Amino acid sequence: MEYRGEKTMILSAHQPSYLPWLGLFAKIAQADEFAIFDVAQFERHSFENRNYIRTYTGQQLLTVPVCLNGHMLGNGADVKIAQGSWARKHVRAIELAYQKAPFFNDYFDPLSRIITSEHEKLHDLNNDLLRFLLSALNIKTKIMLASTNFPQGTKSELVLDLCRKTGATTYIFGSKGRDYADVPAFEAEGIKVEFQDYKHPVYKQVHSGFEPNVSVIDLLFNHGPKSLSILNV
Repeated sequence: MEYRGEKTMILSAHQPSYLPWLGLFAKIAQADEFAIFDVAQFERHSFENRNYIRTYTGQQLLTVPVCLNGHMLGNGADVKIAQGSWARKHVRAIELAYQKAPFFNDYFDPLSRIITSEHEKLHDLNNDLLRFLLSALNIKTKIMLASTNFPQGTKSELVLDLCRKTGATTYIFGSKGRDYADVPAFEAEGIKVEFQDYKHPVYKQVHSGFEPNVSVIDLLFNHGPKSLSILNV
């Protein structure tokens, strides 16, 4: 890709999430490179350790329990998964929700193996799931860990430094990036800023009606190889 005689590189990033929703994969697909943002503090009550699936009664929240260290959880890459039977329960919930979906047999076994593997850290579980889901969706974007570039700063400056160190010429923020992005600072360094405004597609689900904003596995189980085109990227 060329722009003004120079090679361009579109970068996006996001904190590791459990069974992410469609919008994250749409953002990844629009980028040349995607950084797993493993340099930020873990946020309680976020989607880093939980997400929704679609059942016949509506949405069901699946949460991975994590070990608390006092009131502080620290860097997201260091958060450990608490022991318990959560993985078996998640796999069973997914099976009950999607066993009648057209492409259930294509994805259930490898997905369940990842969930039930003995991951010590949430970061590793989320990364393994992300790579599997990207492969299932046939998204070819290059994936890296933000930490390998040692970005410095906080919030907007941290993202800007990541852009510097990766050679990004465009950065795609999520919609919430408007709340903290220092756009003039990016533009001063010749880096274009874009904000994702994801329009969620409506597609046929195995259960009647439609529930948006659930995990991308809902789309995969229902539409298989056609899922990427439905993402509206």
